[in-house]
Amino acid sequence: MTIHVSAFKWVPPFAQGYVRDLRVRWALEEAGLPYEATLIDPAIQATTAYREWQPFGQVPAYRDEAVEIFESGAIVLHLAMRSEALAPADEAGRARVMTWVIAALNSVEPFVQNLVQLDVFHAGEAWARERRPQAEAMLCKRLASLGAWLGDRDFLEDRFTAGDLMMAMVLRELVETGLLERYASLGAYVGRCTGRPAFKKALEAQLQPFRENAPATA
Repeated sequence: MTIHVSAFKWVPPFAQGYVRDLRVRWALEEAGLPYEATLIDPAIQATTAYREWQPFGQVPAYRDEAVEIFESGAIVLHLAMRSEALAPADEAGRARVMTWVIAALNSVEPFVQNLVQLDVFHAGEAWARERRPQAEAMLCKRLASLGAWLGDRDFLEDRFTAGDLMMAMVLRELVETGLLERYASLGAYVGRCTGRPAFKKALEAQLQPFRENAPATA
């Protein structure tokens, strides 16, 4: 079975290593499933053919011989249901994994993205400076709750799962902000997850096309 995952040919340096096909690449590496990256650019994004695969023109989109889906969370959950490397085989264990994937996307990521958007896309704007303390405070409440749950655990449950993969990917965007330094368990957790060989292989797979397709002035 051939798996295809869409990814960008090139993105600006600030986004390299953070485009969401990395989540799917990492899951595939953990599961030991080979795949082919379908590289797209803005011209391909706008085509009817690509919009039929990914209605919003984003990445990643996924297809194999039986399934065609989009959204990184949905794809990671699909893979988790196929691989015990990403989720336990028992129903209760799988339900917990699904819970943590959705928690990463719904309970944590919106607050992370709110702060990242202010820092990256609106840095220096007066309204963003006024808004940032409130956004940071709201995010810190979520981080404190997550840190309390994690405690001295290595992972969210009793082993690494797709829930950890997704949560680590969400939290990783905060590394440059310094916020994770306030929550030692979370910083160590992200390092533990992203130190896995499968993550390193997935990251390199995403970065290689960016190097190969970098514009001359980039």
